Amino acid sequence: TSNYEAFGGISAIYVEPDGSHFLAATDNGSWLRGRIVYRDGRPAGIADAEMAPILGSDRMPLAARGWYDAESLTEVDGMFYIGIERVEQIVRFDYRRQGLLARGELIAVPPDFKTFAYNKSLDCLAAPPKGSPLAGNLIVVTEHSLDSAGNHRSFLINGDHVERFSIARSDDFDVSDCTILPPADLLLLERRYSLARGVAMRIRRV
Repeated sequence: TSNYEAFGGISAIYVEPDGSHFLAATDNGSWLRGRIVYRDGRPAGIADAEMAPILGSDRMPLAARGWYDAESLTEVDGMFYIGIERVEQIVRFDYRRQGLLARGELIAVPPDFKTFAYNKSLDCLAAPPKGSPLAGNLIVVTEHSLDSAGNHRSFLINGDHVERFSIARSDDFDVSDCTILPPADLLLLERRYSLARGVAMRIRRV
């Protein structure tokens, strides 16, 4: 909890490999970072928390231009990438050097991003680790932007090179987030909601 006006709507989180600190992005276009406090080896709280607007290349908050709904976050070769759902864009930040003042730089995305279902797209960004056959790529899996067979449209992006694939959708679950389980498995966090069946969540390994 926080009385800070921008707090809430945390959509994506990156935890440092040693588990000491985290960086998160929120729906309203803010960064949130802090230190994880442990007790008996388990997370017990957050300390030294800070928030700041996510900035564009012009140093203005991305939310000021309507670029909010940041839904996914990952790191590739020291650069952080955020997927912004409402505009179907991926923005890159040199957070390691510039911290919360890092300015976003758009990366090239496939033109078919514009055909995604509204507000059901960039919920999963993941980066395979060094040594993986897919190292250097961004993995994108859509929340509920489906192909003709009803499966999640997915992408590998490496500069201007793009590969397209699909991940089978099952039992009405949508993709909510993802990460890599070393050395090379993709973990999908999925959720389902209906009035008849209620709320369900699961983790799926690909």
